[in-house]
Amino acid sequence: MELLLLGPYPPPHGGVQTNLAAIHRYLLDQGVCCHVINLTRRRQAGQRGIYYPNSALEVLGLLARLRYSIAHLHIGGDVTMRLLLLGLACRLRPGARTVLTLHSGGYPTSKAGGSARPGTLRGFVFRRFDRLIAVNEQLRDLFVNKFAVPPERVRVIAPYALPSAVPITSFAAGLESFFASHDPVLLSMGWLEPEYDYPLQIRALGLVREKYPRAGLLILGAGRLERVLREQMEATGYAGDVLLAGDVPHEIALACIPRSDLFLRTTHYDGDSISVRESLHFGTPVIATDNGMRPPGVTLVPMGNLVSLVDAIFRQLASGKPPRQQRAHADDSNIRAVFELYRELSLTES
Repeated sequence: MELLLLGPYPPPHGGVQTNLAAIHRYLLDQGVCCHVINLTRRRQAGQRGIYYPNSALEVLGLLARLRYSIAHLHIGGDVTMRLLLLGLACRLRPGARTVLTLHSGGYPTSKAGGSARPGTLRGFVFRRFDRLIAVNEQLRDLFVNKFAVPPERVRVIAPYALPSAVPITSFAAGLESFFASHDPVLLSMGWLEPEYDYPLQIRALGLVREKYPRAGLLILGAGRLERVLREQMEATGYAGDVLLAGDVPHEIALACIPRSDLFLRTTHYDGDSISVRESLHFGTPVIATDNGMRPPGVTLVPMGNLVSLVDAIFRQLASGKPPRQQRAHADDSNIRAVFELYRELSLTES
């Protein structure tokens, strides 16, 4: 069995990147030959077995040159024509099996999901894959009932693996001083993109500080909205109490979770967030927009509702700080389920 993984590879450490990297590490630990083709514009020095092509032609060249018996394509956002054609290209290798994970758990309720039909190009390409991994039941139903994918080809496997302990790491001076000078600390992380309602969180902090004057908001991540958010911060009287820390290594992000008092996930569009599950895993309370698929234990608030968000924050802070879970039970069952899917494919004929 020889694997080829295609998709966004960290850094940065978004949900798709984290899942792909976890599968890669697991395969290497099992002694399985595995190559990775990064499909983002992010460039860095190539590691052994990890490739950073500069163009679609280079991707096709790697598909022709690398040896693999199973190709696993990871799609995190829009299902573009380019990615659909790449999925078809993966099938050109004689005898190779193909797997697709569509990580966008909210896709069924999106405009694109609403136009799902068997006769679309998306339906045609999805049915060409030997296996489809759906990250939730709603996505499975979309594949089967709207795109006419045979049910036996679809597996529901959530895209996360939970660590056994908080990483032991040191913070940069700015991050360390922020924790030292603020109490409570509200934490949020993700891309600085329109799908994430960070402006709502910044507005909420002003109201929270009326009762908790040392409160601070820490936002981890990078993206197009950084300038807009900084302008919003400067227009407040508490710009120094919001820290846009940028993209940080995943172990730093994990270490921030138990040091924070609350984790916020306010979004306009969202799937099954890995960071939400990581926060619950380490015992940090989570307040999140109700997207219909949050795990148990999350305090849900309506989308874009400032009053509801602030009320939820006050209720949680009034309940006191829960004991911190510096250690938890590791859970790599989802990654093992992907590995078992590979084994299943390797034992079946093309």
